[in-house]
Parts: sequence; C-alpha cells; structure tokens
Amino acid sequence: MGKFFETIPEHLMTWILEQKMFWVATAPLSGSGHINVSPKGGSCFGLLNNRTFWYMDLSGSGNETISHLYEPGNGRITIMFSAFDGPPRIVRLFGHGTVLERGTQAFDNFVKKHDVQVIPSSRSIITVNVHQAMSSCGYSVPLYDFKRFRETLNETFARKEESFKQGKSEERMERYWALKNSYSMDGLPGMRIGLETAKQEHIIPNPKMVGPLAPRAYRREGRFNAWHLILVAIVSVLCTATVLPVLQALARRATLTVA
Repeated sequence: MGKFFETIPEHLMTWILEQKMFWVATAPLSGSGHINVSPKGGSCFGLLNNRTFWYMDLSGSGNETISHLYEPGNGRITIMFSAFDGPPRIVRLFGHGTVLERGTQAFDNFVKKHDVQVIPSSRSIITVNVHQAMSSCGYSVPLYDFKRFRETLNETFARKEESFKQGKSEERMERYWALKNSYSMDGLPGMRIGLETAKQEHIIPNPKMVGPLAPRAYRREGRFNAWHLILVAIVSVLCTATVLPVLQALARRATLTVA
C-alpha cells in the first residue's frame, strides 16, 4: 500500500542514496504538449535535506526537463526510484524544480558549496523542492543485477572538450547547446545560454519533431489572448442588441404602472 509523507523519511533518504538510477518526469502546461520521462544513471545526485533533492543534468539531444521547468507558472517535476534488487520498493518525490545552468554564478556556487564533481558533459544542476514523498510496493518490478555505469556519454564530451582546446571552435559546448538544447519538442524555450549563443552566432537550432502532427508553435491553452478579446466583444454586442431593449421595455411598463 502506498504511503505519503510531507518530508522524505530518514530510511528513504538512506535508500535513495544507494540507488544507481532514477527517472525524471515533467510536462508543459499546455494540454497538447508532450509529457517527458527521462532515465538518469550515475552517482552524481543527492539530498541536501529531507525536502531538497538535486542531480547533475548531463548534455544530450533532448531538452524537455529544462524547458518545462523554465516555463512561467510551471516547474512541476517528479523523481522516481525503483528497487531492482533486495526488497521491492518504488519511491516518488513530487516537487518544484529549479535549473542552475553551467556557466552561471548559481551553478558555480552550488558546485563549490556542496563539493560536486563537474564533468565535460555537465549541462546544469536541477534542484527539487519536495512537497510530497511517496513509497509503494513495487511488487511487479523485476529483479536485475547492476553491472557498471556506461561511459560513452562522458567519453564523447571529453573528446569534444579536447577538440575545442585544440582550436576547433565548433566543438564549444555553448554551440552544442544552441543547436540541440535551445527549444523543447513543443517549441518552449530551453537553455538560456543556448538561446543566447544561437542569437549571437546566428545558429539555427536543430528541428525536433517531424511530420504533419509535429507542433509548429507552442499552444498555451486556457490562457487569455486576442481571441478572448474578440469573443468578449461579440458577446457584448449581442447582449446590447437583445437584453437592452427588453430592459428598456420593462422600464417603460414600470413607469406607466406608477403613473
């Protein structure tokens, strides 16, 4: 049976820090937007206290989490851990996420204060202010044996970093972020450093989704826009044309009755 907690219990904090991977889920506010779930592996994550989770966000072709957290009025995020050995268990952390982009003072301050290792693929640090923690059984999750962490991503960006140091400016991380991480699949703005670099260096970001059903622009359903103004104007005209004569007729009748 699932149990909810306002803060992360100590026994779950200990268990979380022993895990080798977790999942991150976010979504845009728009109902037509795409929900994102990303697997994260490695040891570079932690808990600052029983309400604050963090992890090192590594560079990749996707940029959904950052875009969703940056969206005004959004910031929703769920972290999920699952036991693959030992007693079955699933733990979810529900909260509000904050992005600390690499190259910013906020990122540098966090790294220095908490002695965090930065690697060539490091893109940002995501912090999560947890307002609910949940544990459940996980009886249906199969058992797996952990072998090792994959090194491909770190090796790839280490080579890019070395190439940049040797004079290949096109291998600069900011250019990669401009190409890959400027926008989400739905067209939401992504990494601010990527957007700024794209603007300064006239870089056209890589397209995301394809086909006739791919979104061409982000749709903000449920938000006030010009069409709402037009609708209000039409309703006002109709009300004036239909309701006002009735009210005037009632007023004349009341005047005659009093007289």
